[in-house]
Amino acid sequence: MPLQIRAFDAGHPSKLLDLAWSVPLEQWPDESLVALPRGISRHVVRFAMAGDEVVAIKEVSEWAAVREYGLLRDLDRLAIPAVDPIAVVTGRVGADGEPLEPALITRHLNGSLPYRSMFETTMRPGTVNRLLDALAVLLVRLHLVGFAWGDCSLSNTLFRRDAGAFAAYLVDAETGQLHPQLSRGQRDYDIELARVNIAGELMDLEAGGSLHPSVDPVTFGEAIVSRYADLWHELTRESVYPASKRYYIDDRIRRLNDLGFDVAEMQIQRSPGGDQVTFLPKVVDAGHHQRQLLRLTGLDTEENQARSLLNDLEHWMATQDDYAPGDPLGARPEVLAHRWVRQVFRPAVRLVPLDRRAGLDPAQIYHELLEHRWYLSERAGHDVGLDTTVESYLTDVLPHSALAAAVPPPTA
Repeated sequence: MPLQIRAFDAGHPSKLLDLAWSVPLEQWPDESLVALPRGISRHVVRFAMAGDEVVAIKEVSEWAAVREYGLLRDLDRLAIPAVDPIAVVTGRVGADGEPLEPALITRHLNGSLPYRSMFETTMRPGTVNRLLDALAVLLVRLHLVGFAWGDCSLSNTLFRRDAGAFAAYLVDAETGQLHPQLSRGQRDYDIELARVNIAGELMDLEAGGSLHPSVDPVTFGEAIVSRYADLWHELTRESVYPASKRYYIDDRIRRLNDLGFDVAEMQIQRSPGGDQVTFLPKVVDAGHHQRQLLRLTGLDTEENQARSLLNDLEHWMATQDDYAPGDPLGARPEVLAHRWVRQVFRPAVRLVPLDRRAGLDPAQIYHELLEHRWYLSERAGHDVGLDTTVESYLTDVLPHSALAAAVPPPTA
């Protein structure tokens, strides 16, 4: 059978043809590969350049490759954080005429790291907590759309910096199943697997001296259960309020917004006696602040980054002479937001040289500049200004970034 490339992105097949498909993946020469940190996988996985972008290549059976490719496309359609599927390659034959295993190709998630590569020394409790928070959010989002992961773990997840937290992305979907809705048993099965896997992964870190002594692997493994349960309950619980206090419904929606979720559909019922109102969020969509920032500025960011940037945008807008909320003669929020992007956001990010940004995206850089400016100003007792902030940031903050150590500098 001749070499076949089934591609999701029509712009990739010609770029993919130049890769060494007649050689087993684990034998590919160094000049064909990109040195990026890899997580643990039961399959051979390598990173390579396809044209001008980095792709991840995994050798796996044809049935498994086609199935995972389809599931990743479904998750992309459902706006779930996961790696982007690019292609399935079949019909590979070695130089000796023997068939080689097919390959699944996904786009490398810029600025992401497997959890083992995030810290060179010791993973502290606060960091483990933030990783678990991100993983719980990802698992809830998967379950809300009816996706049973079947192998939830830190190893099957990639993490990106998201302001002071992390954003989690599914990277391995081969055991997943997509249903119209999950039963309680299906969700509990995923959670139990997550608990066991996380405890085991943390024990591995402990054995290698990479876990802080105060982190108990079993306790932190069990923590994913309570974190998931709390978030699931808040997103799906039915609330009963006195009819005279229907504003409680608005309060509940605001709490969901603060968690980063929008209520896309809801069910409200009045009791037979008319003295109570029952509220049930029927469809909850993640990315509340992401969508708000994207609508105002066109910037596509992670959720916590969007929250940070929106706060700065709101404070900046309040200083503008033509900002007049509710006044038809005042500038529209969208006009001010785009002015903020041109006059504030982009100039600040450009002060950080491109070759010094490591794997950080512009939104993360801007958030870290805001945080560092606040820290320096608090210590100095006055606003230190952007130039001083950037100078200190380049010297004292960026060199210690996990991404700076793990992501190779861009080529000329």
